Amino acid sequence: QVQLVESGGGLVQAGGSLRLSCAASGSIFNINNMGWYRQGSGKQRELVAFITRGGNTNYADSVKGRFTISRDNAKNTVYLQMNSLKPEDTAVYCCAAGSRWRDGPPRDYWGPGTQVTVSS
Repeated sequence: QVQLVESGGGLVQAGGSLRLSCAASGSIFNINNMGWYRQGSGKQRELVAFITRGGNTNYADSVKGRFTISRDNAKNTVYLQMNSLKPEDTAVYCCAAGSRWRDGPPRDYWGPGTQVTVSS
């Protein structure tokens, strides 16, 4: 089994920055891709970004140029640097990891989530 724990959420003013971290533990050899999803109040969950073990990245159009995903395989940690935050970025951000047998957006293991609130 894989456990994911996020940190770094909080309250920030529009235009500000936050950095989210997600540490994986347990059967980490089972992990391939890692990424971040978010779900705003009354909205569907959406994929924000994901990164392969080799470092290839994918972003939602809504965050391209503002968010940067990275990972440190030695620390089993994935990061999401969020700049130029907007009120519409307000959501619960969840870390996800994918099985080593699966490509594409990760969705096999999930963290509990961390709240990001952007005030106008």
